[in-house]
Amino acid sequence: MASIGLAPSSVWNSKLYSNGWRGAQGGALTVADKSTGECLGEIGRASVNEVASAALIARESQRAWAALPGPHRGDIVRKASQLVVEYADEIAAQIVRETGSIRPKGRAEAALTAREILEAASLASQPTGFITASEAPGRRSIARRIPVGVVGVITPWNSPFLLASRAVAPALAAGNAVLLKPDPQSPVCGGAFFAQLFEAAGLPPGLLHILPGGADVGDALVKDKNVDMISFTGSTKVGRSIGATAGALLKRVSLELGGNNAFIVLDDVNIEGAASAGAWGSFFHQGQICFTAGRHLVHERIAEDYVKALARHAQALKVGNPSTSEVHLGPLINERQAVNVDRVVSETVARGARLVTGGTRQGLFFTPTVLAGVAPGMAAFDEEIFGPVAPITTFRDDAAAVTLANHTEYGLAASILSANLTRAQHIADQLRCGIIHINDQTILHEVYGPIGGHGVSGNGYSYSTLTNAEQFTEWQWMTSRETIAPYPF
Repeated sequence: MASIGLAPSSVWNSKLYSNGWRGAQGGALTVADKSTGECLGEIGRASVNEVASAALIARESQRAWAALPGPHRGDIVRKASQLVVEYADEIAAQIVRETGSIRPKGRAEAALTAREILEAASLASQPTGFITASEAPGRRSIARRIPVGVVGVITPWNSPFLLASRAVAPALAAGNAVLLKPDPQSPVCGGAFFAQLFEAAGLPPGLLHILPGGADVGDALVKDKNVDMISFTGSTKVGRSIGATAGALLKRVSLELGGNNAFIVLDDVNIEGAASAGAWGSFFHQGQICFTAGRHLVHERIAEDYVKALARHAQALKVGNPSTSEVHLGPLINERQAVNVDRVVSETVARGARLVTGGTRQGLFFTPTVLAGVAPGMAAFDEEIFGPVAPITTFRDDAAAVTLANHTEYGLAASILSANLTRAQHIADQLRCGIIHINDQTILHEVYGPIGGHGVSGNGYSYSTLTNAEQFTEWQWMTSRETIAPYPF
């Protein structure tokens, strides 16, 4: 098979994918290398009218797709997974350039995406319902799963290939059509690639539409009458707005939002091991992941040693262009985000925290930063930073650790590090969040365990092999009889 094409590419240049590649009415979006600012090409930007047109085409195409035997749908989705493996190097290289990821992160994202799509394919061959009990003789009662219909998927820029796949693939496997709006900062690896891969896998026309654009495109997607469900991954601020709009329309919405995740270090740990896990949790992908270790809560007996160990790890990390050299951290996604990380650090230090290491930047490149003496009420404790900053707060006992961990509106993930699993489990049982890891860092992503948040981190829906059927299908109750039942009226 010929190359699927990477930036710049005539396949997607100035085009969008909606019932095939075609010119876009909304103009174009620049695709940029985040490390250098180099223009990699321009992809078509969808207009509001094109959203409506795509939704109508998807509605009409979805009926035949849902009627196709499930195993046949699964074969097409499975083929897409195979193509991800085949083109993993090309995909990873684009992820690096478009998002500022380091090379290992790009390769890992491609591999995880292949697994996400492969596991999603199995959804198409699972049992679709039950024969239920009935009190009436001769009445056959069935509860069956049917596709939601047309699913709108809105994704972020930080892990765009992976986070789109976990919704696009199971939605298609379950018999739905999909409208995907990738973030405008990563429209190729987060959008165009899916069009190319699924088209090459044999997906029939009209079932997958790629609609790059800004807030106006997302708003049109949420409001369109032919879109039955919205799957959104992104900030809590935008998620609130989408949830309010979808709720008013009585439309299903799945929200996986931000996090300010606690990384709890008890006084019986191996400090060097804990610091290594903590450094990964806070600095991987420049801290730009919703699962990032946002607050290091450390027992006061070991806090001084932990601060020193974490600072050593931070100082050993190299920052630079991941496309041209082997580095540990690439650039932040844009100037606005870099300025915000600067603000959080400076405001926190002004309130009395101590800058242990880092805290400087050159353009979008921000040094790994460790802050000690952080307390509730300071920006680095209260906010989701989305930058390479590790705020450290001390606690006196396990009860205080629980109080600090729960001292947030967010409820996405948490980690607990302890040599005593019983002690760690007791703490875990008191935490208000959707994901907890004992003796590991917070940035774990597998297709098997439910991924979703509580509080302002989400609305309770989760992505996983365990929960995807609930996400992307609806229950339908159907009864039948051989003859019409007699009634007294």
